[in-house]
Amino acid sequence: MRPAGFTNEVSSKRRTAERESQRRVRALRRSIGTDIGRLRTDAPTTIAHLAEVAGLDRSFVGRIEAGLANPSLDTLIALAIALGADLSVRFYPGSGPRLTDRHQARMMETVLRRLAAVWIPHLEVPVSRPSRGVIDAVFERSADRLLVVAEAYSAVARLEQQIRWSAEKAASIESSSLVGLGPAWTVSRLLILRSTATNRELARLFAATLRAAYPAPSRAAVESLIDSRPWPGDAVIWIRIDGDRLELIDGPPRGVPVGR
Repeated sequence: MRPAGFTNEVSSKRRTAERESQRRVRALRRSIGTDIGRLRTDAPTTIAHLAEVAGLDRSFVGRIEAGLANPSLDTLIALAIALGADLSVRFYPGSGPRLTDRHQARMMETVLRRLAAVWIPHLEVPVSRPSRGVIDAVFERSADRLLVVAEAYSAVARLEQQIRWSAEKAASIESSSLVGLGPAWTVSRLLILRSTATNRELARLFAATLRAAYPAPSRAAVESLIDSRPWPGDAVIWIRIDGDRLELIDGPPRGVPVGR
């Protein structure tokens, strides 16, 4: 049986993904309609003539230009040929994947349960500029105007990519709903890792890289989160998983030089 926190987290991620999908579809429809309208005007030709050449209904083409229709790829290619244009569809990398591993929700739940009252947690925080993505959690310490951007991983496939994503999301936090008018916020980063043989070996092999990205002591970061002590800065903290038991470790695992 999965814990309630895991189910709730998955449902939250699904709802966030659905909202983001709908928003992006609307934006893409408007962009496509604007492009078609500009090309048609430059031709120059009318909607009726474009529809006739493309073999489409005139009202349908009008709705496409207005950003109100969902044209198929076949329809878009027909319009592109009629306009003498090229059509390209690409995937562009954003700030981190939306698909997460099965341990992530439980790891975040472990941190949230120990979180001191001075911290206000915000889960699944979308950001849009300069990079688009969703932050796993942001821990707010309003009295200090501090936002800690937290990402949880049970496995790290590419360390340099994770560090880049983390930096991009932190740089984009001002585009979130958390940042409003008033004095500037201090933004810091937190990497939550599962203590596995692979992750510990990664931390040993790339100790200098991790120290540069997350220089604060792990113990100081944990103490700040659970005991309200001052936040030490960008840090890595570790979670130990043993079956259904999860433990927030008070410092780096044995043999890991980072965060000491």
